[in-house]
Amino acid sequence: MSALKKTITPQDILPPDAYEKIRTEKRAALRAVKINRRVSVGPYATFYFENYDTMWLQIQEMLRIEKGGDEQLDDELRAYNPMIPNGRELTATVMFEIEDVARRAALLSTLGGVEKTIELRFEGEVITAQAENDLDYTSADGKASSVQFIHFPFTTEQTKKFVVAQEVVIAVTHFNYGHMAVVPRDTRLELAKDFD
Repeated sequence: MSALKKTITPQDILPPDAYEKIRTEKRAALRAVKINRRVSVGPYATFYFENYDTMWLQIQEMLRIEKGGDEQLDDELRAYNPMIPNGRELTATVMFEIEDVARRAALLSTLGGVEKTIELRFEGEVITAQAENDLDYTSADGKASSVQFIHFPFTTEQTKKFVVAQEVVIAVTHFNYGHMAVVPRDTRLELAKDFD
């Protein structure tokens, strides 16, 4: 795996026939890694921490499904490259997952601004998430998107503290979704690989 690579280029993307030959193997290998890059917070929010490999696979899969060629590739690179950690940050796709459509819509209608209430806490540090700035995650009527793309920006000192922290907590402090979860040790060790 190449966790410290920070940009996917067109040269990194395999042609469809070459990708098809290794697809099963690549997906299986990444599935094992993703286990330690996932944290549930409360009953509905799941944090999927991204890296070069998760975004590479996402782009390959999107190209495989949509078959949009070079034009699509440019769009996918623009969309997913910002979610590769830059060496002093963690990035996550946060999904509010409720199968029942009506219940999901009801919850999301009460979660406006939730993207501004997400924190990482460890060793006396509090890092507030910053939403990816290419989209509005809360609509004008106060409804939150079911998918949020966030960054946790670290200082160099904070990356050092994170690596040795005994406990890391993800907190969502929204008044309609106040939940916290301790990040499992194996997840913390996996995420520490995202730092330079």
